Amino acid sequence: MKRRAIVEWMLLLAFAVAPGFAGRNTLAQNPLTPQETRGKQIYTQGTSASGKEIFAYIGDSSLEVPGSTMACANCHASRGQGKPEGGIDPSNITWEALTKPYGVTHTSGRKHPSYTERGLELAITRGLDPAANKLLATMPRYQMTKEDLADLIGYIKRLGTDTDPGIADNRIVIGTAMPAKGPLLEMGQAVKEILVAAFAEVNAQGGIYDRQLELKFVETGENAAVTRANIDRFIKDEKVFAMTGVFLVGAEKEVTPLFAEQEVPLVGPLTLDPKTGTPLNRQVFYLTSGNAAQARAMISFLAKQPEAKGRTFAVVYPPTELNRNVLEAVKSEAQKVGLPSPTVAEYAAGTFDAVATVKQLSEKGTGAVLLLGSTADLTAFTTEADKANWFPYILLQSGGFDRSVFNAPAGFEGKLLFTLPTAPSDQKVDALTEYRLLTEKYKLQPKHQAAQLSAYAAAKLLIEALKRAGKDLTRERLIQVLEGFYEYQTGLTPPITWGPNRRIGAMGAYVVRVDIKGKQFVPASGWIGIN
Repeated sequence: MKRRAIVEWMLLLAFAVAPGFAGRNTLAQNPLTPQETRGKQIYTQGTSASGKEIFAYIGDSSLEVPGSTMACANCHASRGQGKPEGGIDPSNITWEALTKPYGVTHTSGRKHPSYTERGLELAITRGLDPAANKLLATMPRYQMTKEDLADLIGYIKRLGTDTDPGIADNRIVIGTAMPAKGPLLEMGQAVKEILVAAFAEVNAQGGIYDRQLELKFVETGENAAVTRANIDRFIKDEKVFAMTGVFLVGAEKEVTPLFAEQEVPLVGPLTLDPKTGTPLNRQVFYLTSGNAAQARAMISFLAKQPEAKGRTFAVVYPPTELNRNVLEAVKSEAQKVGLPSPTVAEYAAGTFDAVATVKQLSEKGTGAVLLLGSTADLTAFTTEADKANWFPYILLQSGGFDRSVFNAPAGFEGKLLFTLPTAPSDQKVDALTEYRLLTEKYKLQPKHQAAQLSAYAAAKLLIEALKRAGKDLTRERLIQVLEGFYEYQTGLTPPITWGPNRRIGAMGAYVVRVDIKGKQFVPASGWIGIN
């Protein structure tokens, strides 16, 4: 990791994300009923919205497996027309095909009359067709509640006509949301430009399976409630298939549930506070760790420093939701790595009493302080600590401080530490060349590069997932493909890994030291992974 590159990268990150702010090509369709929506979950995921278990029984030995491993869509495809694979040709189970008035004769010679709802129940639960013939052994028999079975059949009646919004034979509608005013306006414009360029380049090469990517924009609002309302209306009105590069900063709690409610995949939102709690929001895929996970990496690093052993550490912060999440993460990681629970010093923003805080913590022999306040708070703290001849580690997070960190008292040389979710060492020559050529071709302004690169990486991941999903594209298929990314190299970020229970692609951070004399940042650690 080159020192000059780290300096530039840190300064970019300091301002990158800051808290505060009709025919075949028609995209319209009739929305699913609540029953059909529940049935779709069973069909595509093999799980019940009620939380009740679904089991599948395979072959003559009736091997029992969870329904989630044998979801109907795995073989019959998202539209029910079958997905031939490995010599097996699953039947077309669209309601139109199942209810043909003259019945069906299969290539094997098996004949049966048309299906009714009752006939479909027997096929699903007993493996029998309407003539009481056994279905192929590759067709599982399912055990589920009567309610779930009714929901599933209700959805099967929609197969073939249920198309996700925003998808047509010739286009895919992708959305994004960014500020139209305020301190993040310029950054939003930089992100908009790179997304436009990335999708235009794909379209110039023929699109994805002959579909053009149509990028649409919506403004975030002056507060979280307005932002949520704007995005909600946008998704419905514009029939958005998926979203990327959305500015969530300060509105995570209100907005992220919306993507689950509307079943819209979101790849690479810009946020300091990824929401990855229980239950998992399946629709939202984050690239890198937020502040809480980065703080865990910092505490893991601290625990390995000889000077920190046997000494307490403290968290000093103004009480915001983001900072509270960081505090909880720090407490959890401290317990995990064998450090004592931290001393907590809370203060209202703008009222930091550096003199009292330094006195309190220095008398306790505190060895390290995680400071989550402002640049002014950091300056006041280090000034008072210098007067007291007390020089603990000062633990900081990228995004909240500027060049003034280089003006810290000399006694803090090597004691100021930052976390980074990504670093110049993650950037590969080919990816940077591709990015540079794109910016030159589309005449993009060289501003807010860190945010641009993050949004560009998100766009690359979404584009790759759309390609892997194939022509038979659905939102659920896109989510399943994204869940299959393992150590994927964007060339701009650490390797990205997502899975059914993992939604942060690069879980961890780097730690760098502030070289006060040289006015630069130097590596203090390699990548610190967080499980």
